[in-house]
Parts: sequence; structure tokens; C-alpha cells
Amino acid sequence: MSFKFSIFLVLIFTFYACGNKFTNNDKQIFHYNESSGITSLDPAFASGQSAIWVCNQLFNGLVDLDENLNIVPAIAKSWTISDDGRVYTFILRNDIQFHQTDFTEFKNERYVTAQDFVYSLSRILDKEIASPGAWIFRKVKISSDGNPAFKALNDTTLQIELTESFPPFLGILAMKYCSVVPKEVVEKYGKDFRKFPVGTGPFQMKMWEEGVKLVLRKNQKYFETDSNNVQLPYLDAVAISFIVDKQSVFMEFMKGTLDFMSGIDPSYKDALLTKEGTLNPEYSDKIQLITGPYLNTEYLGFNLKPTHTTNPLLDKRIRKAINYGFDRKKMMKYLRNDMGYAGIAGFIPRGMPSFDPESTGGYDYNPHKAMKLLSEAGYPNGKGLPDITLTVSAQYADLCQYIQHELSKIGINLKLDIAQAAQQREMMRNYQLPFFRGSWISDYPDAENQMALFYSKNLQPNGSNYTHYVNPTFDALYEKSQSCTNDSMRNEYYAKMDAMLVEDAPFVVLYYDKVVRFARKNIKGIESNPINMLDLRRVYIEK
Repeated sequence: MSFKFSIFLVLIFTFYACGNKFTNNDKQIFHYNESSGITSLDPAFASGQSAIWVCNQLFNGLVDLDENLNIVPAIAKSWTISDDGRVYTFILRNDIQFHQTDFTEFKNERYVTAQDFVYSLSRILDKEIASPGAWIFRKVKISSDGNPAFKALNDTTLQIELTESFPPFLGILAMKYCSVVPKEVVEKYGKDFRKFPVGTGPFQMKMWEEGVKLVLRKNQKYFETDSNNVQLPYLDAVAISFIVDKQSVFMEFMKGTLDFMSGIDPSYKDALLTKEGTLNPEYSDKIQLITGPYLNTEYLGFNLKPTHTTNPLLDKRIRKAINYGFDRKKMMKYLRNDMGYAGIAGFIPRGMPSFDPESTGGYDYNPHKAMKLLSEAGYPNGKGLPDITLTVSAQYADLCQYIQHELSKIGINLKLDIAQAAQQREMMRNYQLPFFRGSWISDYPDAENQMALFYSKNLQPNGSNYTHYVNPTFDALYEKSQSCTNDSMRNEYYAKMDAMLVEDAPFVVLYYDKVVRFARKNIKGIESNPINMLDLRRVYIEK
């Protein structure tokens, strides 16, 4: 079967099922796959990448992020922040319409107002809704009658009041949880709003056969234009399939029935990539590789909670010896085809505005320094050092086996405990693991998101300080940073805090992740960004 004919059949199936008779020559249709599936199209439940990506096509919020993580207008055309950093006032556009679909039953054009945002944002905190995004509004003031401080001053003015200054808040509002939805449609469908989404985004719902196919079509009344005043999006439709097997996805991509593939799976890693992380030249005429920093830090964490038993990892010199004891660059080249950046700086990931390796320092491969530290700790050549157990899930066993082999050369005997990922996370949160593998993907583009992991007031069971790191000097600087509304100065605070962490070594940074995307050669306008968001507004297919 020819390439063009197979594409034609896919398009006929997709759009005939939707009641349309488009052909490949008539319409721009972008195909991608979601192996992990999608359970909800309601932005209140946009907690995983698959849901976030599709919600990004369907919905808008007050603000958005550009490719450099700058906060830019969306439905809010401007905003002001009070001098004390507690009151945010947004001026909204008055020309943005909700989708008109087969199931909305809007009799007239329905424009977004500030009251729609009061409803939408309050809904995230509604305990009956049980949105996983409720945590993002932990700083929002709650009145004595239990209502959050979201106020519509008029149709185009929204005000939000916080309990205290929290500079990352504006970036949080760019999360898909904060999308605007129409009250009447949500109340009409109740829990089934997940299947009948109505937003303001560049695409709108057409059909969804769960687990088989999801089709979005162009929103003909979308409000954004490009630099030439051409209305966005360029694409006419987006078709999403749900093939679970990664090898099958790879085959469909290579056949041309998929236009785009995200991430790199071991089943096809060596087929597509060289050891240096470049595209296999064999495919350069058909495929493009798109990479860039991704705000995810992969690390090993030490449990620093004092115990009654002897734990050599409570000695900073042992933790530093482990940090110096293996070659991260070699590990990334041979085990990850350089799909990531060696973690030789602090905890803040590459791509974050406050990433500053010169200020923070870090750990490069230095076995001589590692052995000197072991000797200073009373374990020359590792003699007398108890075995150290590292708990890890099977997905990361190869990296940890490499580290195990390298550390054995300097006298550190590392034992690997392979656990189920969910079990490992639960034990990590309860401080039951002396040494564990972890990862931290940024929820918003401010390094407070990373530094909060080491703030002593975020100790478990209610926080995310999994290493039980306690440092009063660090805490004081963290608190000072959160009262600072100047971005440049706040980033300097973050760099100082990260340098403290590097010195105290409550972790071993393995690598900073990369966004890895493959697209057919004729797909134009698809880019990488540090939050790994799929933005299809400016994507088009070159004929």
C-alpha cells in the first residue's frame, strides 16, 4: 500500500465518522498518538501530560507562557500586582467566545466575562469536584464564609487576593487547571463535562471514541492571529489515536500515518539516534529531531532524617564521595544517547531562568577526590564502609547499575533494591528509604518549585521535602526570596540556595531532562519548550 493511499484511508475513516467528507488535499490534519490514554477533557483534571496537551488545544486561561517561559497575555490583556504582592488585578479581553458545538446549545454568541473566571477558578477548590489541581490555590485568601477571593469587579475586571506574597503565582495561572469554562455547560453535563468540553481554545471537540480516536477541529472564531494578522490555528483538525504499544507507535510513525512522536523508548532508541544524540542519518530526509531543555531534574535522594542506627549517608563526606564517584557524561552518552544533560550543577534544571552552574557549583567525575573524602570519613578505600542500599524502580535500573559498577571501583558497595514505582514513592514519602531515586518535573517556571523540596516546613507527611533536609540558613533565604517581586533578584536568591544544597549534598543529580520530539519532514512550526507543552497553533503541513 502506498504512503499517500494509507494516509488517505486514515483521513477518510477519521472524518467520515465525524460527518465530514474531507480529503487529504482539502484539509490540514495533524495526527499524533497518546499511548498513556486520556481519561478526561475537563481542565480541572489536567494533571498528566496527555490530558494537559489536549486541554491546551481546547482551553485558554488568563495568561500563557511563551517558548522562553515569559508570561504573556491570553484572555487577560493586562494586569497589575499590588505593592505588597497580594492583590492581582486582571483586565480581560471582551471579544473572546466560547466554542459553539453540537452540544453547547448556545442560542447566541457567548463571550467570556470575569464572572466566568470566578466560577472556573472557584471550581478548582470545590471539594465535591475533587480537582487534583486544588493545591495551586493554597495561597489564595479564603473568606469567613468559605469562598475564595476571586472577584469580578465588572465584566472585564478580575481580582484575586492572596494571603501573602507569592511571586510564582502568575506562572501558576498559566497552568491548564486555570482555564475558563462556561458554567451552564458544566452544570448541564456534570461529571460528563469530561466528554463534552467547551472552552475558548484554538480547537474544539468534534468526536471522541474513548481508547480509539479523538478528533478536534479548528475553532473558526479563535481570537489569536500571527504576525501577519492571519488567524490561528493553521491546522484544520487534530486526530489523536491511542495505540498502547510503543513499538507499534514507532512503526506507524515510520509508515507516515502519524505526523509526530514524543519521547524516546528503548525499543527504538538506537534505531533513531546515534550515541551522540543526533538523528540517524538514514532518516534525515524523512524525519526531523527537535530537542531542548525540559524542566525535569532526575536525581538520587538521601534520607537525612536522624536515626538511632548507624547510617553512613548522614556523613556529608560520604554523600559527596558518591557524587564524585561516577561519570555522568559517559552515563548519558551510552545509556541515554545524550537525551538529557549531565547533572553536574545544582538541583535547578537547565532551562529554568535561574539555572546558574557558575554560581552553584556541582559535581563532575573526580574519583581521586571521592577516595580522599572516603578516607577523611574513616573509610580508606572504602574499608569498613557498610553496604549502601539504593531503592529504584525497574525503569531506572540500567542507570543505577552503571553507578553501582563505577562506585565499586572506589570502594563503595552499592546494593540495588528494585521496587514497584508506586511502592517506592510511598516509602520515600514516609522516610523509609535511606537512598532512593526521584524526579521532579516543574509545575511552573519558577525555581521556588525546586527549592520548596528542601524547605523544612515542607517536611512530610504534608509536604514534599523527601530528603528531610533541614537548614535554618536555607529556610531564611527561601522565605526572603518569596517576599521578593523582582525576578532577577529572586533568581539570585535561588542560585545561592542551590549552592547551599550542592555543598550539603542531600541529593545526587543524575541529569536534567530533554524534550525529545520527532516529526515528519513536512511538519512545520512545531517547536520545543522547557515545559514540554504541545502547542499546535502555528503548526502546518507543507504539501
